[in-house]
Amino acid sequence: MSVIYLLISISILVAIGFFIAFIRAVKTGQYDDDYTPSVRILFDDELKKTQKQKFK
Repeated sequence: MSVIYLLISISILVAIGFFIAFIRAVKTGQYDDDYTPSVRILFDDELKKTQKQKFK
């Protein structure tokens, strides 16, 4: 029974660690760019075509 308490406490500590890492990533601005990913797929083929033309 004591093993269950140990596992629960360790899992809570790991969850708190991930939560702190998430808060730090949000505060540093890692998730601020929400425009580029939605547009990148539109221009992906054009970039590949221009790169192939440059190497020919």
